[in-house]
Amino acid sequence: MASIKTIATLAQTSVASVSRVLNNSGYVSAALRAKIESAIAQTNFQPSSDARILRGGKSHLVGILLPSIDVQFFGILAQSMEQALFDLGYQSFICSTAESAAHEARYVAMFLSRRVGGVIAASAEAGAAHFAPLRARGIPIVAIDRDLHGYASDSIVIDHDLGGRMMAQHLLDLGHRKIAILGAPQHSQSIKRRLAGAKAALGQSGLQPVSVQLGMTHDFAQAYDLARNALAHRPTALIGLTDIAAIGAIHAAHDLGLQIPRDLSIIGFDDIPSAAFVLPRLTTIAQPIRHLGHIAAQRLHRLITSDPSVQMNALPALTLIQRDTTAPPIPA
Repeated sequence: MASIKTIATLAQTSVASVSRVLNNSGYVSAALRAKIESAIAQTNFQPSSDARILRGGKSHLVGILLPSIDVQFFGILAQSMEQALFDLGYQSFICSTAESAAHEARYVAMFLSRRVGGVIAASAEAGAAHFAPLRARGIPIVAIDRDLHGYASDSIVIDHDLGGRMMAQHLLDLGHRKIAILGAPQHSQSIKRRLAGAKAALGQSGLQPVSVQLGMTHDFAQAYDLARNALAHRPTALIGLTDIAAIGAIHAAHDLGLQIPRDLSIIGFDDIPSAAFVLPRLTTIAQPIRHLGHIAAQRLHRLITSDPSVQMNALPALTLIQRDTTAPPIPA
């Protein structure tokens, strides 16, 4: 079994430095901390249970892994989880992984070294093996927004396939038949599922998207470029797989001289705050972001405490919020 001395030797540092990292006390440079955390992960080092009890029993630290906190959806989610966890007596490490499994692995090593009591993760991959050491050490993991097959103790994931169907069906019910789809990041589980749901709904009406544009970066600039490509196929309606994608499309359509919704209907997904303030106001499928964050905190708290009396709220349903960007197509 690995010891603190083994970790120190592997990281080429002192036992005192390893102890400072393990106990989160005293200064350690970022570079040295990374080496120590890597050594801890490599050796699957596990502090003795007696030592942990002497230092205060169960950890009140929680790790949160999110793809990006400068995207409104994940920023709101991070804030809601942090506040809910704080109210339950926890402190949070909020880590932005840039949709990178490699970044996730480094953060997992850091969580192990800090001896977190639990983790909430929106992972870049479904079932990434770098979560295995957390499970091996009995640290509960709650997956949020995306499944974490084989590693999560619980999951807070809305029905993205249904959401895609709802977007497409709204446009079909209005009479649209030439529908384009755009979104990013293309490797995201939620994007893939919404796309599959939208395609399935169109397929049931004997239709296919006139264009599907997927990108790597979830931001307005890429959404704008994807929308310009999609609009070259002259759709009468456009599905943005996120609100950011839809808002980027609104700007692209405006710059091409199109009037919304007269010339082009646009629908998004998430109902971030910007959706209600962009002009025209965006029709979207709403998922209650803050509610999801509170549910994730509740479920992790129950897993950490093993207390069956902890309140467990149900996952809320998706809803269509109809605003100003969708209308029937103009007859040819």
